[in-house]
Amino acid sequence: MAQGDFMMQVRSNYNQFTKAERKVADYLLQHAQDVLFMSITDLADACKVGETTVFRFCKTMKLQGYQEFKIKVSLSIKGEEEEQPLLEDVNKDDNLVVLTQKLLNSNVNAIVETNALLDHQKLLEVLRAMVPARKIMFFGVGSSGHVAMMATNKFLRITDKVFCYTDSHMQAMAASLLGKQDVAVVISYSGSTKDSILTAKLAKEAGAYVVGITRFAKSPLTTYSDTSILCGAKEGPLQGGSTTAVMSQLYIMEVLYTEYYRQTYNESYINNKKSAESIVDKMY
Repeated sequence: MAQGDFMMQVRSNYNQFTKAERKVADYLLQHAQDVLFMSITDLADACKVGETTVFRFCKTMKLQGYQEFKIKVSLSIKGEEEEQPLLEDVNKDDNLVVLTQKLLNSNVNAIVETNALLDHQKLLEVLRAMVPARKIMFFGVGSSGHVAMMATNKFLRITDKVFCYTDSHMQAMAASLLGKQDVAVVISYSGSTKDSILTAKLAKEAGAYVVGITRFAKSPLTTYSDTSILCGAKEGPLQGGSTTAVMSQLYIMEVLYTEYYRQTYNESYINNKKSAESIVDKMY
């Protein structure tokens, strides 16, 4: 059966689903467009079933997991013969002027939405853990991994207690060796990335204060987070690693960095001056 016929496959297999799986199928058939932007936890809550039921539904449909499920739904909605948008709002026929304006609007809207989602009390809770921490480790994979590295590079200008590992095995090992004096900042747009969830789980079990940066208030990552900070941006399953998602995450990192600098101004100012002077000879 053609790839674009996934919704037809769901209808065809309906009688084979368990009672709980039918709730997922019913919701999908009625709200397919909404499902594209829901975490597995959001969908489970909407269907009034557990996350395991959603996962079993994916397996019944012979899919590897929830992300592949959303990709199949997206392709089915668009249709194989229908022209696919390059990005969420950008189409192939847009000229350069229209394209640049749409991209500008998307990125600005992502930051505006992220700012609206910020809970200042939660931010202060995170800073109360970060300022006296022995270590602050940033974790992420894929585009979120780049954000983690950029955050580390930023904080390294004012403190020597920040670390970042990009290899998933090293992330797991580093997280398992954290302690009660440490902070783990785990970045994942979906909140469902297996490596990031494992890292958060290991850090939590080790006693560290875990900060989850994610799009979804209800996601596997938030289960292991002491504090969750939500980022804006609307990213479909076919648009992983979008600039808008990265921009929203970087905005949160900038807020944390600036407030950390403000709260530790005397020490951070001296360190910032030293780090800036250390690379003077490397520039023309």
